[in-house]
Amino acid sequence: MVDYSKWKNIEISDDEDETHPNIDTPSLFRWRHQARVERMEEQEREKKQLEEIKRNNAKKAQELKEKLTKQDGNLDELKKSLDEVEKEQARLRREEEELKKKEKMQPWNVDTISKDGFKKTVINKSAINKKPELTEDQKEMNLKEFIKKYEKTLKQYGMLRKYDDSKKFLRDNHCLVCEDTANYLVIWCIELEMQDKHELMAHVAHQCICMQYILDISKQLDVDPRACVESFFQRIQTAEAEYKSQFHAEIEAFKERIRKRAQEKLQKAIEEQEEEERKARLGPGGLDPVEVFESLPKELQTCFETRDIGMLQEAMTKLPEDEARYHLKRCIDSGMWVPDGNKGVLDLPPEEQDQGAEAEVKEDAAEEPVYEACVESLSLESGCTEQSA
Repeated sequence: MVDYSKWKNIEISDDEDETHPNIDTPSLFRWRHQARVERMEEQEREKKQLEEIKRNNAKKAQELKEKLTKQDGNLDELKKSLDEVEKEQARLRREEEELKKKEKMQPWNVDTISKDGFKKTVINKSAINKKPELTEDQKEMNLKEFIKKYEKTLKQYGMLRKYDDSKKFLRDNHCLVCEDTANYLVIWCIELEMQDKHELMAHVAHQCICMQYILDISKQLDVDPRACVESFFQRIQTAEAEYKSQFHAEIEAFKERIRKRAQEKLQKAIEEQEEEERKARLGPGGLDPVEVFESLPKELQTCFETRDIGMLQEAMTKLPEDEARYHLKRCIDSGMWVPDGNKGVLDLPPEEQDQGAEAEVKEDAAEEPVYEACVESLSLESGCTEQSA
């Protein structure tokens, strides 16, 4: 059987409507409630005072017991003090029991009849909104797919200027409110700066910072960025001067970063192009003819510029043997000189064919220095390369 007796002793609730018609019912309820609250607060204060006195007595009794154990002081006085403290503790325990009994006998009311099961609700947002971490390759692939699918729409957003137009456009195209849009606008700004379209870059940079602010707000509030579009544009349009100044300062800093990045990319592109051109003109020995030409003595450079074979042979004979060998090998490795002049004799004018024949005779003739024989057995490939010219 269920015992319902405890429900019989309940104080009249604040919503009781059976009162005398001449009594101001709301005031009566308010007075009753105030008197009950004050009575409960007084009981709570008495309970706390009693607990404080109990703690102090227990601490004092513990100190007296330690002194008795150590026989520190007059033992008779210590025993007498300890007896008084123990009697006080017994009295306090009786008061505490009476207070508990008094609380138990009090009727229930709307403030004590029930208690909150819990006072707050905790939702683990991180578990709800948590997304799997992507690798750099996956992020790059997702960005390429996003741009391929929405590039036209992205450019339309980038060309907007008025806040109301941007708000309406993003409201109609919620798919653009994401990190990929900000990344695309950054890439587009760099491309525009590299093309010297500075005003258009500044225009797109404004839209990029707007998107970045929306994303930052969503991260701070831990909500979907699409829910922050209205709040951002409403705030930027009605914001105080300090907030707008900070916003424009962020745009200027972003444009400066874009200029720096564009300059770096241009410099890198120039270096890559120069490297490709250098590799394309490398000779059979892997040397660059331009570099080799610039390293030659001034007299040899003049020979290549004028394409005078006789002057070239004469200039080589004037050089020390080791230096002549050094320049000879570098010219061959760079493709500026081609060994075996007989192969190209027929392609030369008649006067140069005679020089080629004389070179062949000299090669088989007397004992000349080795480097001179090498010089005479060489012919220019059209004199010199266009790069060296």
